[in-house]
Amino acid sequence: MNEQVDVVVVGLGPGGEYLAGTLAEAGLDVVGVEAELVGGECPYWGCVPSKMMIRAGNALAEARRVPALAGQAEVAPDWGRVAGRIRDEATDDWNDTAAADRLAAKGGRLVRGRGRLTGPRQVTVDGRGLEARRGVVLATGSRPRIPPVPGLAATPYWTNRDAMSAKELPASMLVLGGGAIGAEVAQVFARFTCRVTVVEGQARLLAQEEPEAGQLATEALRADGVTVLTGARVSQVAHDGAEFTVWLEGEAEPRHAERLLVATGRYSELAELGVEAAGLDPTARAVPTDGQMRAADGLWAVGDITGRGAFTHVSMYQAQIAVRDILGRPGPDADYRALPRVTFTDPEIAAVGLTERQARDRGLRVRTAVLPNASSTRGWIHGPGGEGFLKLVEDADRGVLVGATSAGPAGGELLSGLNVAVHAEVPVERLRHMIYTYPTFHRAMEAALAALR
Repeated sequence: MNEQVDVVVVGLGPGGEYLAGTLAEAGLDVVGVEAELVGGECPYWGCVPSKMMIRAGNALAEARRVPALAGQAEVAPDWGRVAGRIRDEATDDWNDTAAADRLAAKGGRLVRGRGRLTGPRQVTVDGRGLEARRGVVLATGSRPRIPPVPGLAATPYWTNRDAMSAKELPASMLVLGGGAIGAEVAQVFARFTCRVTVVEGQARLLAQEEPEAGQLATEALRADGVTVLTGARVSQVAHDGAEFTVWLEGEAEPRHAERLLVATGRYSELAELGVEAAGLDPTARAVPTDGQMRAADGLWAVGDITGRGAFTHVSMYQAQIAVRDILGRPGPDADYRALPRVTFTDPEIAAVGLTERQARDRGLRVRTAVLPNASSTRGWIHGPGGEGFLKLVEDADRGVLVGATSAGPAGGELLSGLNVAVHAEVPVERLRHMIYTYPTFHRAMEAALAALR
């Protein structure tokens, strides 16, 4: 006989943990199911430890800019400081006791194990049956996608988890994949004197973003000593117990490195969740949901498995909507037109909404403007480390911005104003008549709006 509860939340990453805790605080009998650590990828192997690494790498880079700006400085990188801070401050040595206790304090119950749908509103966790009166929420996140390269599976390759928990820095590393994770880790490791090569199969880094973003990322990584290979395909991988050997198509000689980081994207495995029990396709790439995050009768889904982007902020946004719906409270449907994302390289590359190519592919009549940071007063003042640009994408027929990219120092922070403009569909003509603070990077908006063509 199945145990009766109000809600079962399968997966306690940021969105799932928030959802389970909030529903429990509202008085529902909630069971959260987690196979690994409560809190999920972000606090233990993703957002938080990676940004600690990036902060440390940026500090080294700024110190190295002192001779051009202020005098003399000597820098002696110490990876142990970074690894120690991640272990002690970010992850508590990968211990989720605090997060589990936080859920319990809100009234939620934790069941450790892998949850699987076995029928309408029914979940089985390692043989234990749970039946939810109100419903089930799927929030199981995603996992690294490992390409089917001959020889790769038999080697001790790294994923982001290994990179985040590394106690010692390798002398050399090959990175497969030039997306956000690959670019961020490559730059940080290089700044701590690791010899890094990035291999990207697409024509540029950050292939899903604007071409200008990929070019900037390439220039930034190369300035830190990273070898960047784009349009490159790996044909075979081997490991001899000491180092990796990687063969690239079209190259006569293989490349060698102490470590190999695979950062070629992420995916969600729906078959192991038993989604067919809810009438869903187990071979699909994502769980389709409506505007209130409903996937089926008595079933909601939030986070990576919805296919809306592997971002903590998306998971949290969706979780808030699902909470309202489960509690019967009215609220707007999910709206992804102003989806923001940031690659935390130095310079930061932040974007919101559509790229120019995406807008044109949708049949929009597009006007754009690209303004280099160096053309602004703040960019000129900043000097070394101030590289970047501001790009605006306008739907010319409606006179509103549908996308923007802010690249440069604190590019992610500058994105907030652009995010509001895209989300609220503020008329470009109104934006032109705002007062922009001088001298800030944000003031470049005034010139970029005037340059829309």
